[in-house]
Amino acid sequence: MAFETWGTLDADASNAVLVCHALTGDSHAAGPSGAGHPTPGWWDALIGPGKVLDTDELFVVCVNVLGGCQGSTGPASCDPETSLPYGSSFPVVSIRDMVRCQAEVALSLGIDRWASVVGGSMGGMQALEWAVMYPDRVGSLFLASTTAQASAQQIAWSHIGRRAVEADPAFRGGDYYGVGVGNGPQHGLSVARMLAMVTYRSDEVFRDRFDRNVQNQLDFTLGRTFDIEGYLDYQGRKLVGRFDANSYLRLNRAMDLHDVARGRGGVAEALARIGCPSVVAAVRSDALYPPYQQHELFEALSGTGTPGRSPASTFVEIDSPHGHDGFLIETEQLAAPMARLLERAFGR
Repeated sequence: MAFETWGTLDADASNAVLVCHALTGDSHAAGPSGAGHPTPGWWDALIGPGKVLDTDELFVVCVNVLGGCQGSTGPASCDPETSLPYGSSFPVVSIRDMVRCQAEVALSLGIDRWASVVGGSMGGMQALEWAVMYPDRVGSLFLASTTAQASAQQIAWSHIGRRAVEADPAFRGGDYYGVGVGNGPQHGLSVARMLAMVTYRSDEVFRDRFDRNVQNQLDFTLGRTFDIEGYLDYQGRKLVGRFDANSYLRLNRAMDLHDVARGRGGVAEALARIGCPSVVAAVRSDALYPPYQQHELFEALSGTGTPGRSPASTFVEIDSPHGHDGFLIETEQLAAPMARLLERAFGR
């Protein structure tokens, strides 16, 4: 497991916070770009000295998930039995598998209990599973733009994206490693990313930023003409340059399979295991993980928690036009409720 840390762990390991990343994120949640990290930390505005996750006081950890392609074991890793990349033989993993691996990382660091576990989207799924699987090891919970169960529409969008990757002739059934740079399923992964970007942002943002603007002049061909087309092509190319298609398929599928109710008697029964205070944040313009899902999660969590610490859950609406990506962009709106949650977790 690849992970990154910020700050210093207290002698009693009581100041540890776990930050969980989303689908195409990685362990580099904070800090500048550099070797192995072509972009700055994806939640850099929240993590660091004097920030809400204050690394002068807290020990912050972010782990690249199992099945990823940024250091943790994944499909591109070498299979010790064959000395070749796992490729198509790498199994489908679950959110619970990711959390089990993170739990091992925590123990290796000497952390028995997190003061808080925080995350958005797929990161929120991990955070929620942490509190259900290991309720005694989580002191507080911050969940942004996530859900207790993947919905039919979320699964539908994911299915189309995966089929785009698998339909690329260069995918080769998932065994495309060793064919040379540029000969893998770049086209299919790019299309999947373009589709995803449409679900991550809102019509409001696309209208304001692109509208029907053309790149040069209106061209009555099938070629790229509108600004929005150029933007999506750029986003597709950018992901292809840093992410592995097999990892994308498996992590995307793990989000489809996410269901805290599975094997636990239902959502209410699963969430009844959680005894820590929590914050559930929704972005008003999120069409992929619409606010009703966070409302349902909040209402279910409100009936749980440690006696005397009611309400166990707080709901926060993020006023943003940025759609699902609002949890990555609107860090100022996330900071205040996150700070209040940490104050509560530390008994301040």
